[in-house]
Amino acid sequence: MAKIVAFANQKGGVGKTTTCVNLCAALTLLGQHVLLVDCDPQGNATSGMGVKKNRSPNIYDLMIRDVPCEECIVSTPFGDVLPSGRDFAAATVELIERDHRESILYRALQRVYTEYDYIFLDCPPSLELITVNALAAADSVLIPMQCEYYALEGITDLIGSIRLCSSRLNSRLRVEGIVLTMYDARANLTLQVENELRRFLPDKVYQTVIPRSVRLSEAPSHGLPGILYDKNNKGSRAYLSLAEEFLSKDKGKQIWQ
Repeated sequence: MAKIVAFANQKGGVGKTTTCVNLCAALTLLGQHVLLVDCDPQGNATSGMGVKKNRSPNIYDLMIRDVPCEECIVSTPFGDVLPSGRDFAAATVELIERDHRESILYRALQRVYTEYDYIFLDCPPSLELITVNALAAADSVLIPMQCEYYALEGITDLIGSIRLCSSRLNSRLRVEGIVLTMYDARANLTLQVENELRRFLPDKVYQTVIPRSVRLSEAPSHGLPGILYDKNNKGSRAYLSLAEEFLSKDKGKQIWQ
């Protein structure tokens, strides 16, 4: 049965989608069967996996029109994708009228739950109803975080929101871990933020850090995850290392409260 992991951070531009796409592709290369569910109306994870945005059926049809999950999934060489598109932007308003609106995604994913090792949910950069659906469906949350002061300031709020969701909607929900992204070892601020984070949350921060990389930024325009666009790039190597660390921790059931 699949482990469902939400990739979440209410702050935009922290490498959340890049991490979700590349970790999905890296785990696929390591022999895991992974489904990436694009929960963001911008559809960046969809195009990053080489799938055309706004194709139908997609996650909007899944959550609003009750189209079966398996009919919405697109297979790629680097993992399966449940795509998103601009029509999904209206989903928050349309979901308000629905009964049990927080658990619609969870119920929909049950149809394919046994077919995957992992299901990754790429959340929008906000804590609104779509993200709540992802948190209600997930077993754990992986938090990509840029090494900046504002990101450090916001991590407490995010973990508080996760704990609130755990207590009220989804008792399974845990923090999977925190990934430091856009890492620049030459910057004093980067090192200061990293030290603070490892000091206060020592068991939650992955040892693998993701460096800044132009090649990772270029990859989506070619419809490829960065690890396949340029596998020898330092960012690609880091994501492969992260995948191995992720599997190692998961095998040891080291999911933190």
